[in-house]
Amino acid sequence: MTDLLWQKPGVHVDERIQQFCAGDDVILDREFFLFDIQASVAHAEGLQRIGILDADELSGITRELDALARDFTAGDFVLDNRYEDGHSAIEARLVERLGDAGRKIHTGRSRNDQVLVATRLWLKDRLAQVSALCRESATVALARAEVEAGLPLPGYTHLQRAVVSSAGMWWSAWAEGFIDNAIRARDTLAWVDANPLGSAAGYGVNLPLDRDHTTQALGFGRMQLSATYAQLSRGKFELAAIDALGSAMLDLRRLAWDLSLFTSTEFGFVALPPQYTTGSSIMPNKRNPDVIELMRASYASVAAGRAEVEQLLSLPSGYHRDLQFSKGAIFHAFGRGIGALGLLPDLLRNLEWKPEAMRAALEPSMYATDLAIDLAREGVPFRDAYRQAADPARWSEGDADASLAARVSPGAAGDMRLEVLRERLAALG
Repeated sequence: MTDLLWQKPGVHVDERIQQFCAGDDVILDREFFLFDIQASVAHAEGLQRIGILDADELSGITRELDALARDFTAGDFVLDNRYEDGHSAIEARLVERLGDAGRKIHTGRSRNDQVLVATRLWLKDRLAQVSALCRESATVALARAEVEAGLPLPGYTHLQRAVVSSAGMWWSAWAEGFIDNAIRARDTLAWVDANPLGSAAGYGVNLPLDRDHTTQALGFGRMQLSATYAQLSRGKFELAAIDALGSAMLDLRRLAWDLSLFTSTEFGFVALPPQYTTGSSIMPNKRNPDVIELMRASYASVAAGRAEVEQLLSLPSGYHRDLQFSKGAIFHAFGRGIGALGLLPDLLRNLEWKPEAMRAALEPSMYATDLAIDLAREGVPFRDAYRQAADPARWSEGDADASLAARVSPGAAGDMRLEVLRERLAALG
């Protein structure tokens, strides 16, 4: 391992303790590395603007940081256990290539605000991905709601057949849900869009750092002003981001549950695209819905990440090394979550309904609610109408298409108001 940034003369480093402290940090920092380099460029520009670096030093640092980013992307530079973490790797590379100019890069910053700004940039990128994937899923669901608005589908409560519904209503539910999820991810991105770089270890430094420049150069919406609050926000902002992801994943989990049921032989309403199923290792007759089952399971990783970050935040103010463990939590949560969300749009585009099975599952009892409402419209008090409609002798084979057309309450099958959803979706850009 290269010399530790914090190592002092006469201090012996116990390798076992150092391994415990570093853990898998250098591996995890691969996720942040390009953002760390980006922030280092902005920091160097800020140092030049206040006279810490001269123009030639800035030029050399920028050149070498750009080269490091290219080498890392190409696999020519590997972030491994030669380094304590990604931050030390950047400084070591600059010192190796530039000597004293490289030793100046850490002026006015701490690894605390260095990891904060890299994390913040990473969260912005991931939240943008979540919002975009939710928009795409909503777009597919809305398009299919329009085409399949009148296709009858049993509606269930308590997993029992309840009323006549439609594929259009099923699709519109996911369209509106994922529009809301996209909005939440977008709004959370705007909330975390605050620049912590320049807060150092949480108390600022005795230099007139040009934090306005780094805020603009890194594309932040605002500066996170209080140096101390910048430290306090670590974990808090990550929780908000995980919550936005979790909102989408909860919907995905329920959608996957529907498809798990609908694709079973007992229901038989849906055929999945072949690429979304796998075979059994022993039963030649099987095609298993593994993809939707793993989609359903992916929320567990998001919930686990949230729980881990939340538990780490039982801390007083100021920086504490406990927060190092938040990296793995957010990487795992977003890795699993975005992986699952990324497969959803094509699944929604390509799943196929089986209309015959859907209509065959409709039974006379499912029109009882319609009968009760019709009686109430004729002037029968609803509770009396309810009792009359509960009598199986009054049930008969209904007309699914007529039932759907008569369901004219806003948002129901007869008045889905998909144009309103189109407007909300369009407003997302």
